[in-house]
Order: sequence, then C-alpha cells, then structure tokens
Amino acid sequence: MKEESIDERIIEFINKHHVLTLASCSKNEPWCANCFYVYIKEKNLFVFTSDESTKHIKDIMVQDLVAGSVVLETSIVGKIKGLQFRGKIKRPDRLLLKKVRTAYLKRFPVAMLMKTTLWVVEATVLKYTDNRLGFGKKLIWNSSGDDL
Repeated sequence: MKEESIDERIIEFINKHHVLTLASCSKNEPWCANCFYVYIKEKNLFVFTSDESTKHIKDIMVQDLVAGSVVLETSIVGKIKGLQFRGKIKRPDRLLLKKVRTAYLKRFPVAMLMKTTLWVVEATVLKYTDNRLGFGKKLIWNSSGDDL
C-alpha cells in the first residue's frame, strides 16, 4: 500500500511557525514543554533541542511516544488554525545528526553559542485544523493506522 503524501497546506503551516508544545508522559504523570523547532520535510521530522535533565526528556527515556501541537494564536474563530501531532522521539543517529544540526542552526543560529542536545520526533499522525477552509475543517495524515 502506497503511503499518502502530506498535504502541502500542512507543511506550509508547520514551516511558518517555530514553537511546538510537546506532551510526554511517564508513570501516569503527563507533562508539556514548549520548544523551538525546525521541520525536515523529506524525513517528516520535528527537530528541537532540550537538555537531558528536563522532565520531558526524562519521560521519553521511559516512553518514546509523544504528542504535540503547533498553534496560531488568534481570537477570530474564522482564522483558527492549528496542528496536533503524534510520533516517536529519539536522539538522531550519527548519519542524521549532521543534517538536523545544520537545519536547526540555520533557523536558530544563536544555538551555536549553547551546549545543545538535539532530538527528533518522527511524526506518525498530523491533524491540521484550518477554519478558513470551513468551520472545523481537518486535514489528516496518518501513517500509524491508528484511529484518531
């Protein structure tokens, strides 16, 4: 079965923003963290930095499945847009590290001045809401086969 490509409107939205909210959970204790990100379209990866001492990174050492969101903040109902996603998080391997590091530093050059640990979320579900397309209109990409 051929996997469907991700709708370009979803990609465009992801690339227009730079902060995601990442949700993790360990020992029945959910947590959220806000992270600057860059998106690698060819690999369907969200790339961000975070210290290994943070709660969300400690959580992913126990459970590598995460969820997240990227939102457009607006009080105008007709302009509401946002993305919910689900995926697996990991540290990039040596082959991937150079590519994601280059992309991240290109978008956030100030990160060169910090000791950073890069992480990637390989998205398995992307659910994009855009009220400009019709109230509550959703575009969904799902490679996991799970029900939403």
